[in-house]
Amino acid sequence: MTSHVFRKTAATVPDEAGLSARRIADQLGHSRPSLTQDVYLGRKAVTEDTATALETVFDSESE
Repeated sequence: MTSHVFRKTAATVPDEAGLSARRIADQLGHSRPSLTQDVYLGRKAVTEDTATALETVFDSESE
């Protein structure tokens, strides 16, 4: 695990728990919540169709 992955996880978990970007930014030492949102918080843009397509590709490659 890289330090960037750890920091992204440390930001994503509180985000999913409903904490504000300001509180997460403070935790990470960022002066601007926009930096935290742009770099560390996921967009949650994966849809069910996208997830299914990715699973299909990766499952077929492992066979």
